[in-house]
Amino acid sequence: MLNIEFLSADGTRTKVTAQEGARLLEVAQNAGMPLEGTCEGQMACSTCHVLIAPDWFEKLPAASGEEEDMLDLAAGVQRTSRLSCQITLTAALDGMRVKIPAVAHDMQIG
Repeated sequence: MLNIEFLSADGTRTKVTAQEGARLLEVAQNAGMPLEGTCEGQMACSTCHVLIAPDWFEKLPAASGEEEDMLDLAAGVQRTSRLSCQITLTAALDGMRVKIPAVAHDMQIG
């Protein structure tokens, strides 16, 4: 099991465990994070946009051109922005810290 820490916009820290091979979007949603993931990981939206802690960002594989295009549509994009649906958790990401942008809102949970 891998350890992932989410930091919500209000400063709340949520530590969860996840299986290697899981997508970060699903882990975040299961932890109650407000990530909608409207397109269900098909990279047709940017509603799963997250900010990866800088020291972890470099450990991720580079974003594809398609992901970069979708990030252009996300609000509050920063240098360490990624789409959580495109991050598959590996042992190298054990302990990763992920911030939920203040503009995140999941219409499915209110």
